[in-house]
Amino acid sequence: MIPVVLIVVDGLRPDALTAGKHPSFDALRASGAVALAATSVLPSISLPCHVSMFHSVAPNDHGITTNVWQPLRREIPSVIDLAAAARLRVAAFYNWEPLRDLSRPGSLAFAYFRDNLRDVSGDQIIAEQAARVIANEQPDFAFVYLGTLDIAGHDHGWMSNAYFEQLRRVDYALGVLLNALPAHFAIILQSDHGGHDHGHGTDAPADLTIPWIARGQNIRRGYALRAPVSLLDTAPTLARLLGLAPHAEWQGRVIEEIFETA
Repeated sequence: MIPVVLIVVDGLRPDALTAGKHPSFDALRASGAVALAATSVLPSISLPCHVSMFHSVAPNDHGITTNVWQPLRREIPSVIDLAAAARLRVAAFYNWEPLRDLSRPGSLAFAYFRDNLRDVSGDQIIAEQAARVIANEQPDFAFVYLGTLDIAGHDHGWMSNAYFEQLRRVDYALGVLLNALPAHFAIILQSDHGGHDHGHGTDAPADLTIPWIARGQNIRRGYALRAPVSLLDTAPTLARLLGLAPHAEWQGRVIEEIFETA
């Protein structure tokens, strides 16, 4: 079992990472296994994407197709639920309230929510809180959600000057978190969706293409993944790191290619 942190940067396009220098993102890419053309799901909207990410089931199957929560069409456990059932300690840190429904009641050992998406320093606050708790309490699995970049895209446009300005702030917040993580923790960083103009949700490549990065012990360094990577593959890969068997109804696969022994 390898403790792992999943970091989700809402609305992050992979071509934004390659369009300039972003020290924290760049260092993570250089030291991990990377897919800069991973795919999201349709509709490419935050809550359907996150439910698919954690439950490894497409929106048409789990039934969440908007940002309004409703009970899942089929009772499938999330990776958080599997971890909790195995008596692993799970923590979550986020600044978008609907994400509280990604797991069943009782599955989290620690949760921190703050409604600060419209504060340009909002992700910094989330990252600082996550850094402190993870360093001091060392949960087995932590989920850290940074949501301000998506707001910048909606308000000012994806790939606008304001979008890149906010990306620089997110990069700094990411650095605070990465610098605090114990060395034996694995990291998966990804987005839920991209965006174009002032929105997202379509099948346009700008909406569906996301970055996906893994770093840790026994994970390849500076390696470009060759096989296709889907957002549905995140939960099985997290389970593999945590020493858990993927649920039989999950639709994604373990991305075995990230491992040095692959």
